[in-house]
Amino acid sequence: MSRPANVAAALAAKHCEPERVVDYLAPGADVIAGLGNAEPKTVLDAIEEHADGLEDVRIHQMLPLRERAYINGQVPTLRHVSWFLSPHDRAAFAAGNCDLVPNNFSEVPRLMSHSTKRSMVVAACAPPDRHGYFSLSTHAEYVAAMIGEAPFFLEANAQMPRTFGENHVHVSQVVGWCEADYPMIEVPPREGTDTDRRIAELVVERIPDGATLQAGIGSVPDQVLGMLGDHSDLGVHTELMGDGFVDLIESGVINGTRKATHRNTAITTSALGTQRLYDFVAENPAVELWPVDHTNDPRHIGREPRATAINATLEVDFLGQCASESLGMDYWSSSGGQIDYTRGVLYAEEGQSFIVLHSTPHDESSSRIVPELHAGAAVTSSKNIVDKVVTEYGVAELRGRSIADRTGRLIEIAHPKFRDQLDRQAHEIGHL
Repeated sequence: MSRPANVAAALAAKHCEPERVVDYLAPGADVIAGLGNAEPKTVLDAIEEHADGLEDVRIHQMLPLRERAYINGQVPTLRHVSWFLSPHDRAAFAAGNCDLVPNNFSEVPRLMSHSTKRSMVVAACAPPDRHGYFSLSTHAEYVAAMIGEAPFFLEANAQMPRTFGENHVHVSQVVGWCEADYPMIEVPPREGTDTDRRIAELVVERIPDGATLQAGIGSVPDQVLGMLGDHSDLGVHTELMGDGFVDLIESGVINGTRKATHRNTAITTSALGTQRLYDFVAENPAVELWPVDHTNDPRHIGREPRATAINATLEVDFLGQCASESLGMDYWSSSGGQIDYTRGVLYAEEGQSFIVLHSTPHDESSSRIVPELHAGAAVTSSKNIVDKVVTEYGVAELRGRSIADRTGRLIEIAHPKFRDQLDRQAHEIGHL
C-alpha cells in the first residue's frame, strides 16, 4: 500500500546523507546515541569523518557494540561518555579516554535530561511505514523516552525489524534521516557450564507458575529460561529480552495471562540476541518495547504479582552487599537495571529476587563470598534490598535476617574449601 502524498513529501524533504548530521552539531553539543543495535553506524561514521569541523562534542551512549576511534580518545574534538561499559569501551575508561556516569537504568532518561543539552538524538531504526513512523526496532531505552523532547536524526536500516510499543518516531519529529543496509550484530546466548546449570536448577525450583520474569545478562539467567518448559502462565516484564524467551513464548509457557499490567504481552526495553530473536520480534503483537523509565520503574515492577528477578553479580560480602559492576576499582560494566528490579519485586505480592554467582572463579583460587568487598568496589545492590543469593551450593535467604544470620547463611553456600576460613574471619570481625 502506497504512502499518502503528504507523508511521502515529508519523508522526501528530510531524507539526506548521513554526513548532514554534523550541520546540527554546534560547539559543546551533547549527542545521545542509541545502545546496542540502535547505534547508527553510518551516522557515527560520518561524525568521526567530519570531526575536524566540530568542537568539544560529547557522545553519550550505553553498551556500544563496535570499536571506534573516538571512544579510545583518538579524535580530539569528540569525547565518549559511557553510561554502561561494554568490551568496546572498557579499556578506554580504564585508560582515561572516556567518562563513565553512575546511574540506575530507570533514571537514565531523567539524568540525561538534567545533565546534558540533548542537542541531538541519533539512532538506528526500521524503515518508515506508510504513515511516516519510524520504529526504533529492537530498542527503546532512553532514546524512546526522548521522543518529542529532543531533535532526532535517524538511520533507517533495511535489516532492522519493525516492532510495537512506545518506540515510534514520526517524520515530523526528525530533522533528518538517512538509509542504510547492513546486518544487525548478534549476541548469542553463552554456553552454560555444569555450575551454571546447578545454580539455575536451584532458582527454577523456586519460581512458581504465574510468575512475571525479569532475566538479566549472563549464562545463569539464560539457563534458567531454558529450564522453565514445564511451567505455565508465565509473564515477561524485563529490561532485556534474549533468545531464551522465544521458545517459552512460542510454546505457550509464557502467555502473560496472570499479569496485572500489559496482560498477554511481553514487555521489554531491549531485544538483543541472535537473528532468530530479531525475526521473532518483527511485527509481533505479543512483544512491546517501552522506554526504560517505564519498564524499570520499581513502582511498575511491583504491580506484577509473583514478579521474579534473576540477576548476576561478581562478589557478595557478609552483609549481603553485591558488587555487580566492578572488582575493586576494576570496572566491568555499570549498575544497569539490577537495582531497579531487585527493589521493584519487593513491592510485588509474592515477589522475589535472585542474585546468582559462582562460589569461586574458574580456577577456585578465591571465594566470591567474602567478609568485605574488594577495596573500592561499587556496591550495586545494597544489603537492605538483596533477597536471595544463589551459588552452586545453595540458596541464602537474606531478607529480614540479622547480620549474624546472613553471615552464617552465606558461608553455607560458599565453596567448601573456603568455609572454615570464612568462619574464622566472621568471628574475627564480630559477625559470628
